[in-house]
Amino acid sequence: MTRLRTIVSTGAVAVLTALTIAPLAYMVVVSFMPRGESTTLPTPLWPSHWSGENYYELLVRRSIDGAWFDYRIVPALVNSLGIAAVSTLLGLLLTVPAGYAFAKLRFRGRARLLQLLIASLVVPGQVAMLPLFLIFRELGLVNSYAGVILPSLAGIFAILFVRQATLAIPDEMIDAARIDGAGETRIFVSIVLPLLTPIVVTLALFLFLGSWNDFLWPLIVLADQHLYTLPVAIAAIGREHAADGELMMAAAVVTTMPVLLLFLALQRYYLTGLLGGSIKG
Repeated sequence: MTRLRTIVSTGAVAVLTALTIAPLAYMVVVSFMPRGESTTLPTPLWPSHWSGENYYELLVRRSIDGAWFDYRIVPALVNSLGIAAVSTLLGLLLTVPAGYAFAKLRFRGRARLLQLLIASLVVPGQVAMLPLFLIFRELGLVNSYAGVILPSLAGIFAILFVRQATLAIPDEMIDAARIDGAGETRIFVSIVLPLLTPIVVTLALFLFLGSWNDFLWPLIVLADQHLYTLPVAIAAIGREHAADGELMMAAAVVTTMPVLLLFLALQRYYLTGLLGGSIKG
């Protein structure tokens, strides 16, 4: 019975994995098809011959049938990488200490402020976009990288995520360091951060993905196509060339690969952070 249960569980996991991977695999396959082949009937599951023309036109030549199109994919890719990296770094610098403070420090109004943060989670982000845009316009931050980055720096979810992980650190460990004369900054840097490394890496991945995949706010705040992020640039391509399925799939692969490689590189820390196995009492 145990063996049968193992076989059934393994088979179910294999089927779910295949269903998850299949669309991504087909996206890659279509991106290497010759132009127009993916729209033929019956729909092909494999290219008649592998071609890198779509990537060449998208990243290098930026033309179709001799007509020039200003895709700006490479600049948009650089913009997205820079914005995501800065948002992640600054977000960690703000949210990790804040999460630690809510978990281990005692200060007046902490409980009320925490309740306010939790209550604000029920407010959809889209509701705040209009007043936020008006504020940024008055500050001269519209159509700038700062206007894209600032709203994502102090995420409530990130603060609560770090707080919940920090609560698992024994108070006795921190109290012993205080008795030995260590200041709060040294305790945070030398004791708390090493224990929170998997959590911080996991949060960094969340922040990077959130910034990388963000579409609506950059679309609202950015007007200059030279400042476009990758999702906005690809949406602009899609409006003009929605019928070019192979080209759009190549653009989707270009968007997906950097974050996929980042996830694979940080997978060990990510899984440890999610399981919370890095902190032991």
